[in-house]
Amino acid sequence: MSNLDDHVFDRVTSFIWSASGIRLTRAKKIMVEGRLQRRARALGLHNINEYCRLVFDTRDFEDEAVNLIDAMTTNKTDFFREQEHFDFLIKTAVPELAMAGRPAKLWSAACSIGAEPYSLAMVLNDFIRDRLGWSFSILASDISTDALAKAVRAVFPLDMIDPVPKDMRQRYLLRHNDLSKPVFRIGPEVRALVRFARINLINDHYPVDRDMDVILCRNLLIYFDKQTQKKVVDRLCSHLRPGGYLILGHTDSLAGMTVPLDWLGNSIFRRRTA
Repeated sequence: MSNLDDHVFDRVTSFIWSASGIRLTRAKKIMVEGRLQRRARALGLHNINEYCRLVFDTRDFEDEAVNLIDAMTTNKTDFFREQEHFDFLIKTAVPELAMAGRPAKLWSAACSIGAEPYSLAMVLNDFIRDRLGWSFSILASDISTDALAKAVRAVFPLDMIDPVPKDMRQRYLLRHNDLSKPVFRIGPEVRALVRFARINLINDHYPVDRDMDVILCRNLLIYFDKQTQKKVVDRLCSHLRPGGYLILGHTDSLAGMTVPLDWLGNSIFRRRTA
């Protein structure tokens, strides 16, 4: 496998930026090469420059474009990542939503392989066990088709189980019949609570209701430039009910942005009602 020359690297990263909003600098060149090598091997090609010629200079590009985006997308995730966000949901947001007396709508807008929306579903399902009559829906989206396929399959390596509270493990997680296999699966009760969709957040329009109660978009903005960050946050706000909550990741920042949000702490924001 040959190294990626600078011209082809710039071509790849320019496409990734235009298609996903993700900026890949020269500091990421080794990472880019490694991920392109895996795609080249999968297609039986001799080297990554040949792969790039195929996807950019032939009619096969459209079919391979989604795979190229998938290859460049980072899907780092954990169950109950940034626990204070789930504490806020359990203690403040969810009881408030239940008091409103209408079905709640939540959106995990960069769901990766599904750990975040399944964590949400476990929390919310626990909450409604003694509150008959209240309901909720969870939409989970990502740009990566590969990540979404893994999320729908809902099978995870056993080393991801530790952050899940023990009582929830017993209620909602299933071990493989062959205990020598280090995996677990999300149980059908929780899987049924989450709807998955492919949504590119740099698109001008999202096929999402405009009265979401909670939107989580955590640790994604850091990959965008400031202009793209502002556009994405504005669009997310347009899908958030007045008084609804936008929860970002601790790596994200709204510094310098004029947006209709009030900061509540711990990367949690509330859309202004006026």
